Amino acid sequence: MASGMNAIDLLRAWRVILAGRRPSLAIEITRECPLSCPGCYAYDSNHLGGNGTLRELSDYQGPELIRRVLLLVNEHNPLHVSFVGGEPLVRYRELNTIIPLLLGRGIHIRLVTSAVRPIPSHWALFRNFDLAVSVDGLMADHDARRSPAIYSRILKHIQGQKVTIHCTVTGPMMRRPGYLDEFLAFWAPRKEVKRVWFSLFTPQRGASLAEMLTAADRQRFIQELPALRRRYPELDLSDRVEREFASPPASPEECIFAQTTRTVSADLHTPVTPCQLGGDPDCAQCGCYASMGLAAVGNYRIAGLLPIAAILRASQNRANARRERAAPPNVVTIQPRRI
Repeated sequence: MASGMNAIDLLRAWRVILAGRRPSLAIEITRECPLSCPGCYAYDSNHLGGNGTLRELSDYQGPELIRRVLLLVNEHNPLHVSFVGGEPLVRYRELNTIIPLLLGRGIHIRLVTSAVRPIPSHWALFRNFDLAVSVDGLMADHDARRSPAIYSRILKHIQGQKVTIHCTVTGPMMRRPGYLDEFLAFWAPRKEVKRVWFSLFTPQRGASLAEMLTAADRQRFIQELPALRRRYPELDLSDRVEREFASPPASPEECIFAQTTRTVSADLHTPVTPCQLGGDPDCAQCGCYASMGLAAVGNYRIAGLLPIAAILRASQNRANARRERAAPPNVVTIQPRRI
């Protein structure tokens, strides 16, 4: 879910945006997952905007999956690729070929997994590769929600790796005092863990789910962060990102993550819009770490004057205008949303 970009990366992305491309590509590499987690956005009935569901799509495996992923990357030429799902480790054999090929092209890769199956040991040697493991709270809560990817299996499968632990915080977690402290006390000291990320559960518009946070829950989360950062350096969440949780982007058009990331579903053709969450996300309640992280970077002012987001917005406007001028007569051009 994290952005994978800092200020330098976003400025590198400037030339990509000027060329009319999005610098990040997220691929739902398979429709398959052995888990059935409550509240999972990928299997929501509206994830693909009414165009069927993830489980109903065709997907690929073996040499055909490798070929099609490489064609997709060639088409969009991104700086950063995220493999999500489904459960990407269902396709670990194909990823054993795909990942080194993309890393060899200078592409940064993130793979988001439940760690439900063993992780190939040689992945620990990859550079510019981030392995993000989803953990839904403390052991009792996580194991009830995410079986068979239970704590004991995760701990076994991440041995020898360096992973990012990503926890999506829910309302019930914030209503139990000390929950996040206890979570960090377990995960932060482990030698396999290089950092911990927190997102807040982001519902679809009009949803009513047990995982949702109230305004008071969100405020309590924000208030706890400074002390948690001091106590656990592994918590990768700056004060700038903390401020973004208090006022998330108002719409996908204002979200740098949504505007710089193209997401493609398991048939490697169907787009997931307006962002990686798909469907109709309630941006007013967004707590996606990737969105907050890129908003924080975008609001950074170069020399204290010009926000990086303004540079990217102006760049995209110029790219759009250039494509309009270059379009042949009687051809309708589809305008991408502005950031």
